[in-house]
Amino acid sequence: MRHVARAGESAHDCFHDEIAIDFPSIGGLVDRVRDAFLGEAEREASGTVMRELRLSNREARRGTIIPLELPIRGTCRHCGGRGEVWAEPCLDCCGSGDSLVRHPIRVSVPAGVLDGARFRFRVSSPHAAPVRVELRVAICA
Repeated sequence: MRHVARAGESAHDCFHDEIAIDFPSIGGLVDRVRDAFLGEAEREASGTVMRELRLSNREARRGTIIPLELPIRGTCRHCGGRGEVWAEPCLDCCGSGDSLVRHPIRVSVPAGVLDGARFRFRVSSPHAAPVRVELRVAICA
């Protein structure tokens, strides 16, 4: 059966209700597959990780590399994303099929960066949904 988009519905909404009801633990996987075929859907700003980079005057003048850990939502390692173990809800992910993982990155801050500058980028992992990141520079005296 062919799905016909209703008014106000985009291709990214295709089968959303059926997946949420019948297969809730694979909703994130289906979103990633759909985004791979159709291009990334616009997500709400709440999905963005926002951080402040505190730099000294010297670091701002010369540039630096800052290590960060970002929270990335990925497949639960205990249940493999099924949300259950032997017909019981997975206790590690509370039945959702995914878990929050700390993903380390290193941010290269260019020399001469100004207070209030913002960096926006996306972090991708093969086993997790992409995460939008916004960093704001704060130069401390």
